[in-house]
Amino acid sequence: MIVGYPFSAVVGHDDLKLALLLNAVSPAIGGVLVRGEKGTAKSTVVRSLAALLPEVAVVAGCRFSCDPAAPDPSCPDGPHESGLSPQTRPARLVELPVGASEDRVAGSLDLERALTEGVKAFEPGLLAAAHRGVLYVDEVNLLHDHLVDLLLDAAAMGVAHVEREGVSVRHAARFLLVGTMNPEEGELRPQLLDRFGLAVEVRASRDPAERAEVVRRRLAFDADPAGYTGAYAGGERDLAQRIAAARERLPAVTLPDDALRGITAVCAAFDVEGMRADLVMARAAVALAAWEGRDEVTPGDVRTAARLALPHRRRRDPFDDPGQGLDEERLEQALSEALSPDDDSGDDGPDDGPNDGPDDDGPGGGGASGGEPADAPPGEGGGTGGRRPESPGAPYRTRLLAPEAVGRGGPAGRRGRTTGESGRAAGARTPDGRLRRLDLPATLAAAAPHQRGRGRTGSGLVLRREDLREALREGRESNLVLFCVDASGSMAARTRMRAVKGAVLSLLLDAYQRRDKVGLVTFRGEEATVALPPTSSVELASGRLARLATGGRTPLAAGLRRAERVLAAERLRDPRRRPLLVVVTDGRHTSGPDPVVTARRLAGVASVVVDCEHGPVRLGLAGRLAAALGGTAIRLEELAADHLAAVVRDVRKVA
Repeated sequence: MIVGYPFSAVVGHDDLKLALLLNAVSPAIGGVLVRGEKGTAKSTVVRSLAALLPEVAVVAGCRFSCDPAAPDPSCPDGPHESGLSPQTRPARLVELPVGASEDRVAGSLDLERALTEGVKAFEPGLLAAAHRGVLYVDEVNLLHDHLVDLLLDAAAMGVAHVEREGVSVRHAARFLLVGTMNPEEGELRPQLLDRFGLAVEVRASRDPAERAEVVRRRLAFDADPAGYTGAYAGGERDLAQRIAAARERLPAVTLPDDALRGITAVCAAFDVEGMRADLVMARAAVALAAWEGRDEVTPGDVRTAARLALPHRRRRDPFDDPGQGLDEERLEQALSEALSPDDDSGDDGPDDGPNDGPDDDGPGGGGASGGEPADAPPGEGGGTGGRRPESPGAPYRTRLLAPEAVGRGGPAGRRGRTTGESGRAAGARTPDGRLRRLDLPATLAAAAPHQRGRGRTGSGLVLRREDLREALREGRESNLVLFCVDASGSMAARTRMRAVKGAVLSLLLDAYQRRDKVGLVTFRGEEATVALPPTSSVELASGRLARLATGGRTPLAAGLRRAERVLAAERLRDPRRRPLLVVVTDGRHTSGPDPVVTARRLAGVASVVVDCEHGPVRLGLAGRLAAALGGTAIRLEELAADHLAAVVRDVRKVA
């Protein structure tokens, strides 16, 4: 038997443990997102929660964990008779692997029964197994988009709908969703981020004594798991009993009007979107009161609920830090104003006071005091001929830049087209070699007309090799988008570089939404620099872009050579991910060899040249570069999606 680490033995992580316990008391809160650096026991704490959850009463033999007191009328294993004797079992913690298939998550046709009995039967997936339990996704930010869509639907409706392979099934899927992630590996889609009721930032302790205690306990557990767990059995039992008691007390807890007013005032003060934050805060505050053994919510409960429910909902832009905590002073001010609505004696000034302004005017920001930050990468700031970095222009929605060719089996994403094992069903085909993914309905359809001629006498099908059909799926892949940005003096005009940075920032925003990896190469003076190696964290890329200084000569060939080396190294590291090279330049070169020769070596890479040349006379140098690369060229002003839509409208009017 596998022995889990005791929940009560975990050192520190008080907010994480409280968030998990509140969801154990009231699963309606909506789950927990755990963000933190690697090696901080995120998964250990989450897995240890399952042992504390009360047992679940289920209908005997029901694969969908129906509650005997209120069975699901649409349960695929139903209808269930009333008055059945309940069967109890421990609450489940179901893990959803990042690489799971859609069939494994949602469920699919029972192949064994279809082939042996010739009947349609549904095989439940992980969503059914997690019903009335915990669904745990480690590295949730790396989950494929089509699986994220399944989770969003189930989390929103509490019901899973399965329409596939001739099977139409609906079943209940209400679960406590817990996800862990390392922000260094990329952020979470905003739609899924908002579905988590609470979010907690986890960091390793910097206190040597506490770190020593963590190591001491872990070594003791590894040496004797059963004995170590037994030593904490009393504490685990007390926690489980306290959760059960809090669940019983929960319906009796009241939410006074002043506490509700405080909740809504805090949500309005922090300008969160929608009403989900208000509901989550209310549920969390009620659960906290029940956990503490009280029958009424207090201002302290509201304050704690705000710390757990709001940080990840304050994100107004994809490049904002979702892990940034709340402004405690602003939180206290909103609560005090809500709890004392008639007190007009004080005047705290406008909401946009000195503490509420943007952060980029402070040290290291883009304000007038300026200057290069201490950690600016070499070659990005300062130096001879360098100018103070210009802040980027406002981002906008860009047109889709993607490889024209269709890929085969690249990482799931939302940019280039690909065929592989994920995506929408696009038909079936006869396999040209080893069968990779059986399309059962197409296989059965191919075999059905020949059953009499093959002498079938029983209920099973007579199949032959030529009947086999392979599922053909088409989807979107994520790509490596490598930006090669001209930062030379020819690009350094104030308004021009601001527009260029705004364009690259807009492309970064697009890359974030399409789940791409991004890299940034810049060139100016006599050399090119890898400002950011390929990464899934576009927040890092946007920060480096904002600090990018300009000036000096234009070593365009050096920039292309550096991009070539970066792409070659990344091809060895991640061969399935196709690259897209985006060169942002006016095409001029005033230093180094002719860039056309270097560009021809990159002709096999999908590429786009964003032409930044301006003025009444255009030399067309960027277009020549694009031709040498074997790619396409678009003008900077044509990059916006709105511009493309306007062109399409004009063409239709002429037609």
